[in-house]
Amino acid sequence: MNALLDGRLAADVLPPPLGVARPRASAAGVDVVWARHLDEVRAAQRLRYSVFAQEMGARLSTTVPGHDVDLFDDYCEHVLVRARCTGEVIGTYRVLTPAQARRVGSTYSDTEFDLTRLRSLRHRMVELGRSCVHPDHRHGGVIMALWSALADFMVRNELDTMIGCASIPMLHNGVVSGDAAASIWQQVRKTHLAPIEYHVLPRLPLPVEHLDGSIAVDPPALIKGYLRLGARVLGAPAWDPDFNTADFLILLPMRKVSARTTRSPAPLSR
Repeated sequence: MNALLDGRLAADVLPPPLGVARPRASAAGVDVVWARHLDEVRAAQRLRYSVFAQEMGARLSTTVPGHDVDLFDDYCEHVLVRARCTGEVIGTYRVLTPAQARRVGSTYSDTEFDLTRLRSLRHRMVELGRSCVHPDHRHGGVIMALWSALADFMVRNELDTMIGCASIPMLHNGVVSGDAAASIWQQVRKTHLAPIEYHVLPRLPLPVEHLDGSIAVDPPALIKGYLRLGARVLGAPAWDPDFNTADFLILLPMRKVSARTTRSPAPLSR
């Protein structure tokens, strides 16, 4: 999404972003649109605030009360899923293209990880983030609509690599602890770790060496779904104190994506 101009999105006065599809309908009673105006972005930001701050307890630094707003939003494309019967935004995520990442100077993932080893991928690498679904609508139809819109965007714009942070809550069995994340790290490092030439370094590492990494715990459905598709974990997790999560950076090449992705989980989270 282009930067704001006089209270409007620059897209209001510039040609539409390359390859963004027209609004589409889904058989699940939802409509998928790409935000064209600031009020549509604000609707997505309100949903994000409701899920991240009110439901999950994240500490958000925002310039607009009741909205999750950060410096990357003005540079991202925002996809919205609306309930057809009410028009309410019930699902969203944002997409930062290579061109817009150059304009803003980095990706969100750069704030959590040193991405030096991904420099050869950046010219065709999209960052996914801030994905969420309203708690009353966390079913296959909304998730399918989000993923379908993303896949279409990637193909239309000839982009071939997706990255994003997949998060694991620090709360496990009612106790705030990093043990679950450390245990999942011990699992995925043996089975789904990327080649060393793509490894990243967390800027604020979760101290996995001081945690119990032997707990029998499954990765969240989000992470399991992407690993089934062929995604790779790019290194040890970072700790995000604002969201109180352990974040794994995950990379998924588009060549791994097939028709079965419409059954995959929601896009990579933040």
